Amino acid sequence: MQTPEFDWLVPDWPAPPTVRALCTTRDGGSSLGRYAGLNLGLHVGDAAEAVQANRQRLQAAMGVRAVFLNQVHGVHSAPVDAQAPDAMEADGAITSASDVACTVMVADCLPVLLCDARGRAVAAAHAGWRGLLGSTGQGVLEVAVARMCQQTGAPAQELMAWLGPCIG
Repeated sequence: MQTPEFDWLVPDWPAPPTVRALCTTRDGGSSLGRYAGLNLGLHVGDAAEAVQANRQRLQAAMGVRAVFLNQVHGVHSAPVDAQAPDAMEADGAITSASDVACTVMVADCLPVLLCDARGRAVAAAHAGWRGLLGSTGQGVLEVAVARMCQQTGAPAQELMAWLGPCIG
């Protein structure tokens, strides 16, 4: 990853060295007015050109393509790779590809990053109260963990999680 022209938080967790993770802040970016800074959301009323410029700057700094979801406060975690389209309806993304970033956007909800101990796969989940609860007793985190275990063959005990900033 290059040194960005904006701020990001880097998790302090025992992830394998092949796993890279970050959480952006609003600092930097092209958006103006009430969206001033690094707004990455096309769904909030910001100018689409500014959001696309922000997304391109983030991807250039990371050195990989970021897949942005259409988050619906649900439980689905979508598998992603470099060919995955943006705007898939999901609240989590999982990949074993090294050329793509699983991306979730949060305001007051909890961003959760997951990886297995060997770095074979990573996931990002958008965990709001609806997604945590789920409609069948399985929330977004249970679904993401189950999919990670299925994809890697690792037991849940070998997964690690980083909980990002949120409103408590």
